[in-house]
Amino acid sequence: MPILDSLATVSGELAGLSFTQLDDRALLSTQAKLAEIRRRIDASMASAAAEIARRSDRELGYDGLAQRLGHGSPEKLVQRVAGVSRREAGTLVRIGSLDAASPLVAPVGAGAISVEAAEVIRAALGEPSPAVSAAAIAEAMTALLQLVPSLTVEQLAVRARSTRDELDAAGIPARESELRERRYLRLTPAADGMVRLAGLLDPESASLVSDSFDAVTSPRRGGPRFVDPAARAQAAALEADPRTLDQLMADTLVDIFRVAAAADPGRLFGQRRPAVRVLVAERDLRRGAGSAELETTSATASGAVVSLATAARYACEGGIQPIVVGERGDVLRLGRAQRLFSPQQRLALAARDGGCRFPGCDRPPSWTEAHHITPWSRGGRTDLADGILLCRHHHLLVHNNGWEVQRRASTYVVVPPPEVDARQRPIPMPTASATWRKAARAG
Repeated sequence: MPILDSLATVSGELAGLSFTQLDDRALLSTQAKLAEIRRRIDASMASAAAEIARRSDRELGYDGLAQRLGHGSPEKLVQRVAGVSRREAGTLVRIGSLDAASPLVAPVGAGAISVEAAEVIRAALGEPSPAVSAAAIAEAMTALLQLVPSLTVEQLAVRARSTRDELDAAGIPARESELRERRYLRLTPAADGMVRLAGLLDPESASLVSDSFDAVTSPRRGGPRFVDPAARAQAAALEADPRTLDQLMADTLVDIFRVAAAADPGRLFGQRRPAVRVLVAERDLRRGAGSAELETTSATASGAVVSLATAARYACEGGIQPIVVGERGDVLRLGRAQRLFSPQQRLALAARDGGCRFPGCDRPPSWTEAHHITPWSRGGRTDLADGILLCRHHHLLVHNNGWEVQRRASTYVVVPPPEVDARQRPIPMPTASATWRKAARAG
């Protein structure tokens, strides 16, 4: 195709471009344009992959394209020809093979969303079922497409899974069980004497494991500032540690097993419970239907939806601290009697905000600081409605770089400084807590 020859020529010229002379605005604009071009090319790759799959249909047997060339599946053939991973080849085939009526097809073809984002939406929403019609899934896809520009792919996946859970709350236990059945851990000796560890953890297991790792690594990954001198010294020592984060994770895992192996079998091992809380809407507890949400110290595992049965198990093991999730979120009102937010207010803020509320941030509640929307020095009140959780980076950004958080009824927005947006258009700061969003809609 002549157009492909032209693209090949242009792409060859791109390799010689230098971006060092561009100012910040031009650099970001160039990155955005290159990303759009990549999305369009990926869309064409998906269409080509779908055609390869069509010509490799199982019913064709050895006359099919993939089998004829010695490949067991069209995905394997795409993987070889395109030089991509097996996962990416599968994504290209699935997205390219979508029904033309799918709401995902047009935006992918236009380069408005990436193939990966489309796959995240498709996979998380799943297939129609007796409880969820094809029309409901299509409507959910359309709604999620509006969020793509403001979310990372990882955040989009969380929101899409949450949407499926809202559409089919009765199916949450089955989906939770399905994920649990997929868990595995494998140790594979390598030729050089190393051992490769690979596996998958279901969301609940991941929340427990991630808490242990994050307790060790958070100061190196943008965790909160420490006020206690001992904790501050410990964090400083970790930041100076010559080991990489991956090496710290590996050593932490080995240390956990070393302690477990040395423990007296007649005593309880692990007196400290990992910092995992289960958030559940009060109305769901009352009616015995719905879902709960895991809140952990981990940016990886926090926010996973679990069944009410799992929430009940946590309550049985460790009791519950009630957090009433209401429409406005006015849980505690301490006014100006107290300068800092109390531990109870912090719990309420964590339940309401789900982590840092700055647009696009995925830091969990334990990595955040409570920000007074109206500064204490200007008469601000230590009330839940006038507080919001921000991670250290975004808290400093608001205080030092001219960004302003505003409360509008029961919602919050952040207004950028003029040098970022001359029109200073407000940017919504949605909660990351699926439980809170659901309860607010019900209210």
